[in-house]
Amino acid sequence: MLALATALSMVTFFRLPAGGSVTPFSMLPVLIIAYRYGTKWGFLVGGVYGLIQMVLGLSALSYATNALAVICIILFDYIVAFGVLGFGGLFRKVKLQPLGFTLGVIVACVLRFLCHFITGITVWADYAEGIWPVIIYSLSYNGSYMLPELVITAVVGSVLMSFLDFKDEKLRPLRKTKG
Repeated sequence: MLALATALSMVTFFRLPAGGSVTPFSMLPVLIIAYRYGTKWGFLVGGVYGLIQMVLGLSALSYATNALAVICIILFDYIVAFGVLGFGGLFRKVKLQPLGFTLGVIVACVLRFLCHFITGITVWADYAEGIWPVIIYSLSYNGSYMLPELVITAVVGSVLMSFLDFKDEKLRPLRKTKG
């Protein structure tokens, strides 16, 4: 699932002019792990995925102006930002699987957005100078790719959750209940 998530992260639907891109639901495999096996496994797999993303995006560290900025980027743009995808398993006990999964996706993506938002107003603030207030800059920059990622991931994940029982060990088709 990590390999699938990484491969999907390298494909983009579109790149945004100021940076950032929208992928074909690259977070979905990690969120499925969190949903199937719980938040602990989700945090672990999400953190490892964050480390992989960091290695793939090492050039981002070259923009850091000091050691604290490097630490903030590593933590809040990578390890914690992707680790919070573990919250995708938070609602796995909700009876309607697509609903439970979608709620988990929303929580995980909002928390990931907040991580990037924090580095946007602390580390990347210099890029907002003369353009917009820092908070608006970080909100619009990070929201411009995280909102589409959230929607695409929630829709595709919800469709999958409508057909397959991700709580079943053997991943069988979802049984429809009568009535």
